[in-house]
Amino acid sequence: MTETNRHFSPRATLAAIGLKFRAMNLFAPIKEKVKIVQKTIKHEPFEKLQDALITILAGAHGLVEINTRLRSDPALQRAFGRNACADQSVVQATLNACTSTNVAQMMLAMDVIMQQHSLAYRHDFRSAMLLIDIDLTGLLCGKKCEDAAKGYQAEAGIRWGRQMGRVIAAPYEEVVIDRLYPGNLHLSKVLRPWVEDMEKTLALDEEKRKRTIIRMDAGGGSLDEVNWLLERGYQIHGKDISPARAESFAQSVTQWISDPQHPHRQMGWAECECIGFVRPVKRLVLRWPPMSEEKRKKRPFHYACLLSTLEPAEVIQQLRLPVHTVENADAVTLAYSAFYDKRGGTVEVEIKESKQGIGINKRSKKRFAAQQMVMLLGSLAHNIIVWSRRWLTADAPRFAKYGALRIVRDLFHISGLVEFDGAGHILRITLNKAAPLVREITTALAKLLSATGVEIKVGAT
Repeated sequence: MTETNRHFSPRATLAAIGLKFRAMNLFAPIKEKVKIVQKTIKHEPFEKLQDALITILAGAHGLVEINTRLRSDPALQRAFGRNACADQSVVQATLNACTSTNVAQMMLAMDVIMQQHSLAYRHDFRSAMLLIDIDLTGLLCGKKCEDAAKGYQAEAGIRWGRQMGRVIAAPYEEVVIDRLYPGNLHLSKVLRPWVEDMEKTLALDEEKRKRTIIRMDAGGGSLDEVNWLLERGYQIHGKDISPARAESFAQSVTQWISDPQHPHRQMGWAECECIGFVRPVKRLVLRWPPMSEEKRKKRPFHYACLLSTLEPAEVIQQLRLPVHTVENADAVTLAYSAFYDKRGGTVEVEIKESKQGIGINKRSKKRFAAQQMVMLLGSLAHNIIVWSRRWLTADAPRFAKYGALRIVRDLFHISGLVEFDGAGHILRITLNKAAPLVREITTALAKLLSATGVEIKVGAT
């Protein structure tokens, strides 16, 4: 009879997911390309990066939790191909040893992983445009941290921090690239290198750029930046950076309609000559009254202008509205505004989920390169969660609506027993029968791991 060993894991489902990614050899590009110069005693630098990533997937909001979430869970270590786990202090030392060269190596490795496994890279541009959302979000840190600067930090207001730039492939919710900047930087200052990096990751040639929509807020809506995007062939859908220019456009609006979703907001098409843009751009002016009566006396409306190169039929298609909607002028006008508003349901939601689910705002490193490496590990963790959800949803459709927080908290944290043979290979995983959702996820995981020979079942643990 073959001798077996069993280990209890609080995250047995995550161990099953780890087996899948191990079979895919997902982390090979990082091992191949990232060469951190550091003395090795027990663990290679790559292995310590892997420990940090697994800990993030396990729900840690600080890398100090390596000792409690990973070191104490040998089954989870083995599932991801680790025979042991480094101490959190050793992992922190490796991150602090990272240089800008290592960050560049990690970015190249991330590009390879995206090109091997992402749906965005395989997008069919002939059948549909690819929608790209871009945004900046604040990451708080101490004022003594490298490249920390006072700037706008969302709900925290003006605080010391850094800015993380995120590019999301909206249809697939995948992070294409993440980049880190000083805390006082604006989107217009980094848009061009950011988009160029995205082009390399997704291999966007001239024809693909013509079928790619860049959706962004007013931070990237300066005339120079918009024209740069237009010259490169992109479709754009975003706000003009200048409220004053929007107010001047408003003088040419002949018909205002109210927005049913925002009762105080009105919108209308600017009919004055479109000057300054290198390609034709539609201009939808939005206006709404100030909140206070005193401000309304001084200025009746605030103004913004939505810039778009999309045709009505293209906007209707992106919103998945009935084709005949294009025949209703008011419905088309509302659709342009609604399509912009939906960026709050993609890039802003994805950033919020990353902050809540994998704690991208909780792991602050003093050295800039170290923070960049932590950020990139968080980016990879985000995509692993998105890919895992897609696999599980094939047999458990209810998981499709789960965000990063619920996946990490409710799906990755189902406990169970992991059984090994004498050589340390995982034979079966028995999930806790008392856990919610266990029946659905067991079926999904069993199919996912069918090729590996690992048995997934429900039982007493």
